Amino acid sequence: MRSKTRVLIVDDEPDVLLTMRLILEAEGFTASLAADGETALRRIADEHPDVVLLDLMMPVLDGWFVLAELSQRVRRPYVVVCSAKTGNADRARAQDLGADEYVTKPFDPEDLVALIKTLLASARRPARI
Repeated sequence: MRSKTRVLIVDDEPDVLLTMRLILEAEGFTASLAADGETALRRIADEHPDVVLLDLMMPVLDGWFVLAELSQRVRRPYVVVCSAKTGNADRARAQDLGADEYVTKPFDPEDLVALIKTLLASARRPARI
């Protein structure tokens, strides 16, 4: 079993990617980055992250597409949607597509780290990828 939890950060904002990477790595996670949905799907297939932090509004393939693709898989990482979209319809759609959590931007990075740890400690699903 891996010693470090792997988190894939998917966002088209370079500042968000780098800031979250630094915060997560300081907490002991292994973090990788993707700036669009196409890259995210490739990294998920190659790296098998435990958690994906997923923005919805991105170029190439958006987060909705990524979430829909992941919803078709029996074994998949936990998905935390991190989006500026604050509407209830967006939250409901994300939940319907299998998102484990939905966090609106801007968010407190410490709260996000705590949320990731809570997800990982939950026994809601069997062992992941």
